[in-house]
Amino acid sequence: MGEHSADGQDMRGDGMTESVDWLGRPVLCHECRHEPMHREGLCRRGLICVRDRRARRVDRFFRENGGMADAYLDHPYFEVRAIAARFCSLFRLPPLLRDPEPEVRAAAASRLPVVRLEALVQDPDPRVRVVVASKMTGRSLLRFLDDPDWFVRLVMVRRLPADLLPAVVHDVEPDIRRWVARRLPPAQLWRIEADPEPTVRRCAAERATAGRLEALARDPDIRVRYAAIERLPRRALDAFIDDDETIIRELVLRRLSDASEREDDHGTGT
Repeated sequence: MGEHSADGQDMRGDGMTESVDWLGRPVLCHECRHEPMHREGLCRRGLICVRDRRARRVDRFFRENGGMADAYLDHPYFEVRAIAARFCSLFRLPPLLRDPEPEVRAAAASRLPVVRLEALVQDPDPRVRVVVASKMTGRSLLRFLDDPDWFVRLVMVRRLPADLLPAVVHDVEPDIRRWVARRLPPAQLWRIEADPEPTVRRCAAERATAGRLEALARDPDIRVRYAAIERLPRRALDAFIDDDETIIRELVLRRLSDASEREDDHGTGT
């Protein structure tokens, strides 16, 4: 099969045969100011085209012709501006931080140093704030502590220094508290032993030191108890041999009968 349809439409690339611009009008190469580039093979309708409304085709155009990105930073279609922002000169990026479209602001922010992003900490769109949070480090991340968007706070928690994580232990979103539980220093895990969400407490049981495991082994939730008893020092197992749940009793008996376990340690670091 050839690469083009009968009317010259490119059939390769993203599997689409349609070539229309952002206003829905057909893309006609002979009407385009880049028609000389087309003759040289630097653009191709349906595959590499800055006028096409398909983002991947615009992206291919700037990848092949990055030097032209600066000329498209004021294009009326926001998708073109956002993609051009990935390839344009760094010196042309600051004005884009005030673009009315969040995709454009986010694209510009992703390439600028964090010292230039101060105004975007309070950007109205969470997609932009996510980019800013992903570039910040240290205590500056605490500026997103009360961000209204949970994913922005999640990005913050993943990057926050471990010694600052206690500030986030009461976040309203359980998934964020689970990330806190995965990253808190073991000596700080006591802060989440009473978390209302069992899966958060289970994360604590999977990392807690031996001195905290017995309390977690008495947790009302079977998932938390199981994780704690899996790691309890062998000498403490007898206290849980009569647990209400069969699976817990079986775990205790299995561990007690396992002659390969060391008496003084079962992965707790004690």
